[in-house]
Amino acid sequence: MGKKIFIIISLIGILFFLSGCFRPLQADPMEVDVPAFVPPTLVPPTPTIEPIPTQKQSSDNSQADACIDNLTFIEDKSIPDGTQVIAGSVIEKAWEVKNSGTCNWGPGYTIQLIGGPALEASSPQDLFPARSGTSLTIQIDFIAPEEPGNYRSAWQAYNPSELAFGDSFYIDVVVKAEE
Repeated sequence: MGKKIFIIISLIGILFFLSGCFRPLQADPMEVDVPAFVPPTLVPPTPTIEPIPTQKQSSDNSQADACIDNLTFIEDKSIPDGTQVIAGSVIEKAWEVKNSGTCNWGPGYTIQLIGGPALEASSPQDLFPARSGTSLTIQIDFIAPEEPGNYRSAWQAYNPSELAFGDSFYIDVVVKAEE
């Protein structure tokens, strides 16, 4: 019986030894369960917002954005208030005013009728160009109405954006009745 045990143990040892020498065979040693090359998902490009081109502004326009419009009435230069005039006569009214703002008055600045009869003067009228801080004379030619009575025509300065600014000024006349 010692011989049988020796043979059985020897056979088990040989089988164990031989089992380590043989590995299980794969169908194809190059075949692996790793997926083939998968290209990356393309992300659509983010649209680039192009800046809107801006027009270069002249110094007058850029100044207008940062400045303040103002007109200060100084005095009547002709035809004092309450002056009697003849019906149908031409009245040359002049006022001295000052550009007391920080904007220079240029193209687009006007004076416009804001109250009373126009007395046949056109409205709007161009406002004479004036630098900030300077005084100037504004003149409008009016025609006295045919009907006797008191007449007052009020005027105001406007900037190119059609915004009124500064003191208003007016003509105040009395058309006398024919005698």
